Amino acid sequence: MSSRRSMGALAAVCVCMFVFVSSARAEDPYRFFDWEVTTGNINPLGVQQQGILINGQFPGPEIDCQTNDNLIVNVHNRLSEPNGLQHRKNSWQDGVSGTNCPIPPGQNFTYQMQAKDQIGSFFYFPSLAFHKAAGGFGAIRIRSRPLIPVPFDPPAGEYTMLIGDWYKTSHKAWHCSYTNFINSRWILALQAMLDSRKQLPSPDGILINGKGPNGASFTVEQGKTYRLRVSNVGLQSTLNLRIQDHNMTLVEVEGTHTVQNTYSSLYVHAGQSLSVLFTANRPPGVYQITVSTRFAKRALNSSAVLRYAGSSATISEPPPPAGLADDIDFSLDQARSIRTNLTASGPRPNPQGSYHYGSINVTRTIRLANSAGHVAGKQRYAVNGVSFVEADTPLKLADYYRISDVFRLGGIPDAPPAGAAAAPRSEAAVMDSDYRSFLEIVFENSEDSVQIWHLDGYSLFVVGMDRGVWSEQSRKSYNLVDAVSRCTVQVYPRAWTAVLVALDNVGMWNLRSEDWARRYQGQQFYLRVYTPSHSFRDELPIPSNALRCGRATNASGRSRTLSRY
Repeated sequence: MSSRRSMGALAAVCVCMFVFVSSARAEDPYRFFDWEVTTGNINPLGVQQQGILINGQFPGPEIDCQTNDNLIVNVHNRLSEPNGLQHRKNSWQDGVSGTNCPIPPGQNFTYQMQAKDQIGSFFYFPSLAFHKAAGGFGAIRIRSRPLIPVPFDPPAGEYTMLIGDWYKTSHKAWHCSYTNFINSRWILALQAMLDSRKQLPSPDGILINGKGPNGASFTVEQGKTYRLRVSNVGLQSTLNLRIQDHNMTLVEVEGTHTVQNTYSSLYVHAGQSLSVLFTANRPPGVYQITVSTRFAKRALNSSAVLRYAGSSATISEPPPPAGLADDIDFSLDQARSIRTNLTASGPRPNPQGSYHYGSINVTRTIRLANSAGHVAGKQRYAVNGVSFVEADTPLKLADYYRISDVFRLGGIPDAPPAGAAAAPRSEAAVMDSDYRSFLEIVFENSEDSVQIWHLDGYSLFVVGMDRGVWSEQSRKSYNLVDAVSRCTVQVYPRAWTAVLVALDNVGMWNLRSEDWARRYQGQQFYLRVYTPSHSFRDELPIPSNALRCGRATNASGRSRTLSRY
C-alpha cells in the first residue's frame, strides 16, 4: 500500500461540503444512496475511452438533499484497483490519502453523514491518485429548510452544469487509437506521463455534463426565471460562462448567499461552484450557453443548448469566440465584486452577517508560495519549498494510533524560503495548528499562470487579492465587512490572495492546489488542527467501520482516550 498507484482511490469527496457525522435526531430524514463504481466505455469528445462510472452513469448521480439530512452512502468498488464526503468534526472520512485507506477491489464502504448546517451547490469527485481525469464526479445540491427564507423568489426550475476540461487520453494505462496506430505512435496515459517526467499537454476539449459541444440541453419557458448551479470539475482550466443574449444574477457561491450583482459572463476557476438566476426574456428560439477557457495556452470553447419551449429552431453556428481570454484586471475586478449578502439567512435562522470576522484578532499569519523544481530528475511542485510525498500509512491513522516516522509536524514553514528558490524538499509534510486559533493565510503567486487553492473542512473569508507582492501594508485594502466565504480561491499571475479562517474544525485537513497535475506532483500538504482535550464535543470518534491499512493495519491499544464531554 506504499506506492502512489496502490493508494489510488475513488473517494466520494464533497468539495467544500462540511458534513457532520453524529447520532441523528429523529426529525432529520435519512437519504440512502447505493453506488456501484465501475469502469466503462465513454466517448464525450468522439473518441472511445475508459471512464469511471457510478451506477453506470457519467457523470455520476446527483445528491439532492436538504440541510441537516442524514446521508447514508454505500460505495461498492468494482474497479481493479483500491478505491477510496468533506466532513465537519470528522476528517476520518475526508476521502484523501492522508486520512483514508482505499476501499479494496470487490469490497464496499458505507459513509454515514449529516449535511449539518449547510446549503448550496457543490460536487464530489475522485480525490486520490489521478482518477479525477477519468470521471467519477457528480453534483451535490443542498436545499435550505422550508422555514429558512432564501433571498430570492423560488425559480421556475433548477439545472445543474458540471463543466470542466477533458483529455481524450485515458487517465491510466497505455492505449492506442486507430489513427495513432497508423502513424505508429502510442499515447501515454496521463498519470504515466507525470510519472515519467513529462508535462501534460493542453486539454483536448471542454465537457458540459459529460458531453461535448451542444450535447447538453436545457428547456425553459418564456418569461420565467431559472436557477443554474455551476461547478468546474476539471483538472486545471479556468472557465468563463456566458448565456447568449441573457444576463446572469449571482446568488450563491459554495454555500454563501451573495450580493445579487448581474453579469454578462462569469469566471469559474477549477474546483469552484456557484449559482446564478437568469430570466428567459428573449424571443423564443435556441441560444447557446458558452463555456470557454481563460488564461490558457490553448483556447477551447464548448456550448450547451438553451431552448425555449415550443421552439423548433436549431443551432447552426459554432460557439461565439472566447473574447477576453487574458484580461486579468477584468477577472480580478469581478472577483472583488463577489461579496456576502449580509441581509440573507444561512442554513440556520440567524443572519450570515452576524459573524463579524473582521473584528477577531489574528493569532497567526501564514504565507504560502507555490513553486516548481526537479527532485531526482522528476518534475515536482511545492509549497514553501516542500513537495508532498505520500506516506505508507494515512496520516490521520498514524496520528491517532501514535505511529512514529510517518509524517513530521512542522514540515511546512509559515513563510516561503528567503533568497533564490532552491530545489524542493520532499516529505510527508504536516503543518501543526491550534484549535480555535484565527489565521491569516496569504497565497503568493510569482508565476505567470493562475493558481487555485482549496482547504478541506473549512470555508475561507476572501478578504483581499491584488497584483504584485503582498506586504503588511496590503492589509489596508482588506474587506473586513462582507467578504465572500468559500473554500476554493484563485491567485492571479504575479499576484496574491489573502484569506481569514477560524480553525473551529479539529482534524487532519488537506490544503492543496486545484491544478490536479501540480497536486499529484506534490503541491499540497496537511493542516493538523489539534486540541489536547480529545473530546467527542470537538472531534467525533473513529468510525466503527474505518478501514485500516499500512502500518495501522494491526494497530490497537495505542490510541488516544477520548472524553464524551
